[in-house]
Amino acid sequence: QVQLVESGGGLVQAGDSLRLSCAASGRTFSSRFMGWFRQAPGKDRELVGEVSGSGVYRNYADSVKGRFAISRDNAENTVYLQMNSLKPEDTAVYYCAASTVETRTYQYWGQGTQVTVSS
Repeated sequence: QVQLVESGGGLVQAGDSLRLSCAASGRTFSSRFMGWFRQAPGKDRELVGEVSGSGVYRNYADSVKGRFAISRDNAENTVYLQMNSLKPEDTAVYYCAASTVETRTYQYWGQGTQVTVSS
């Protein structure tokens, strides 16, 4: 069982930066893909970025490439999402997720943290 707790959301202005953190429980953190997803009102949940267990492989949604960066600290069981040049369309609830050990399927989810970007 993996528990995920996000932090770092808030209300910012367009062009500002925020860093989200996600602390994970358990001993298998470094064996799991970790991802950040977001869901805006009335829209489907979408993948923002993900990182492999080793941190070598990263994947981003086209809408955030060049602005957002995902990283992880396996010693601290924590994954981060650095968000720069924020836009109003980035407004959403952001969720941290952990994959199974065997696959890239996301199995565990955090409670979400609200990010609101004003224009």
